Amino acid sequence: MVLTMILIPVLMIVISTPCFAALKIKLGVVTKPGSAQNIVAEKFKALIEERSSSKIKVKVFHSASLGNETEILQQLQMGTIEMGVITGGPFDTFDPIVRVVNYPFLFKDNDQADAILDGPLGREIFNSLESSGFKGLCFSENGFRNLTNNRRPVKTPEDIKGLKIRVMASALHKTIWQSLGANPTPMPWPIYTELEQGVIDGQENPLWVMEVYKFYEIQRYMTLTRHVYSPHLDVASLKWWNTLSKANQALIQTAMADAARFQRRDNREKDAARLVLLAQKGMEIETQPDINAFRAKVAALKDMELYQNPKVHDLLIRMIQATR
Repeated sequence: MVLTMILIPVLMIVISTPCFAALKIKLGVVTKPGSAQNIVAEKFKALIEERSSSKIKVKVFHSASLGNETEILQQLQMGTIEMGVITGGPFDTFDPIVRVVNYPFLFKDNDQADAILDGPLGREIFNSLESSGFKGLCFSENGFRNLTNNRRPVKTPEDIKGLKIRVMASALHKTIWQSLGANPTPMPWPIYTELEQGVIDGQENPLWVMEVYKFYEIQRYMTLTRHVYSPHLDVASLKWWNTLSKANQALIQTAMADAARFQRRDNREKDAARLVLLAQKGMEIETQPDINAFRAKVAALKDMELYQNPKVHDLLIRMIQATR
């Protein structure tokens, strides 16, 4: 009887402990070490390997070694790689639902972006992506995007007219800059050489990009437009995901969510110092552009063809209502 009483609790512990199968995960990003995508990818690698007692191993393929973001998404669809940390823009050629997140001047601040994207409306986006072969895990961030150029200061939309601005491979981002009077030029990452040689006049990205990629060396003017909040979609191949045990799925989901929260906090804590650094490096920073004028120029986008898919339009309207 005593032996039975001792064995039963031990057996219960063994049975209730999750069994993590050995896995090797290839995770693709297009940016170099130290960049926002890489920070969340490396944090995820550290967390998942620790929590699985190294049964799950992650190899981060950085600096576009697996191709550009569209090519990484195609590989995820096929199941030839397992995971990716991808900017929102390139998704809209696979599922237009992602255009909702990139709608200009949608979010007031970081807290609002987190509340919406981590809630039911953000989950709707990930649920929709499953029809294209992606398992959405969580949102980390690129951040609020700002304009830089090497031709003139920009305070109003009129100052943008004719500027050749690099944009992501995204119909929405191209339309945003057309509405503002620029000449948008889709171009894969990286773009330092094109900026340096004057192939393009400028680009738009969060502050960390200006620092990590040293755009202060080749871009004189920056305007804090904060025109789009740019998340990263941390995704897995649905084809691969469906082969995993429930225990492995739960572990991966939790580790990526923790990594995303870590990266968002880290990115935001560094932004004030980045502004100081960029000014010290010689960039002329317009901190108070005429945001109302910019917003007015793009207000009609919600009624354009880009958002006329009923599912997309419905979610956009609900997203706008949730942020007002």
